[in-house]
Amino acid sequence: MKHEEKNFEKSDQFNLTMIPGAFARKMRTCVIWQFIRFVAINIKMIVVVGKSH
Repeated sequence: MKHEEKNFEKSDQFNLTMIPGAFARKMRTCVIWQFIRFVAINIKMIVVVGKSH
C-alpha cells in the first residue's frame, strides 16, 4: 500500500498543469462571452485573409 502512495506523490510532484480560477471558469462557460470571442476571432481572420489577397 505504501508503495502505491509513494508513486502517487512522485507523479503528483510533476503535475504542473494550472487550474483555472473562478473567473476563468465563469468566462469559459459564459455563452455571451464565447460569442464575443467568436466574433473577434472571425474579424481577425477576415483581416488576415484580406491582407493576403
